[in-house]
Amino acid sequence: MSNDTADAVAPVEVVSFAGVGVSFDGKETWALRDLDLVIRAGERWVVLGANGSGKTTLVRLITGYLHPTVGELALLGARLGHGVDWRVLRTRISVVSAAFAKMVRPQVIGRDLVMTAKYAALEPWWHTYDAVDAAKAQSLLDDAGFGYLGDREFSTMSEGERQQVQLARMLMAPPELVVLDEPAAGLDLGARERLIARLAAIAADPEVPAAVLVTHHLEEIPPAFTHALLLKGGTAVSCGPIGDAISTDAVSEAFDVPVTVDLQGGRFTARFR
Repeated sequence: MSNDTADAVAPVEVVSFAGVGVSFDGKETWALRDLDLVIRAGERWVVLGANGSGKTTLVRLITGYLHPTVGELALLGARLGHGVDWRVLRTRISVVSAAFAKMVRPQVIGRDLVMTAKYAALEPWWHTYDAVDAAKAQSLLDDAGFGYLGDREFSTMSEGERQQVQLARMLMAPPELVVLDEPAAGLDLGARERLIARLAAIAADPEVPAAVLVTHHLEEIPPAFTHALLLKGGTAVSCGPIGDAISTDAVSEAFDVPVTVDLQGGRFTARFR
């Protein structure tokens, strides 16, 4: 095969870190250090680590809200320092997080909130929408089994229901990168499992772009995720295909506790040893 042919079929690099480091105090301490990472179109990554491991800093980098102190960062083909308007770039990235939920006006109904993704907005009155937009938003909620949330105000929804509305919103205007920042935080067992089932279905859909899930817990990793990055103290403990990266040794090192990692039915678990 010629090099031209190989390049034509190679997966597109959605995120690329080369020697990336982030320091907030003049290089005395590092939130992230010497990180190399490539996320390609269609891949589903989980970023795993304890509190203080660098996960939040990583999220800020890959969503365009933070620039590295050292190293090279490229998002969606745009390289930092090359005349990129990061405000425009961020409209191509969809984020599901508890922080987003806190920004939503309590009276917005589910269907309208889903619809606002068309313009990366928070309020439906900022732009003009039509019946087709409303029907698509309602259909996304229906497909997830949460159609009843279409007419419900956001303030009346449970935490699990709010996350389901965010997932539907994520699919309204298909992004080029999806970032799921601890989406199961604060959910009870039932809501967590419903969310993970929904994430597994989304991850298995080839039409969904590259996705990054950030979590503290192995049990929250849905089936169909393909790669993993384990962080500890701002550096990578392991990185690569999920079956290789998530191992007993790597997880024990990342969380500084001796555990045994098991994989059954596509779900990871860890137990103290």
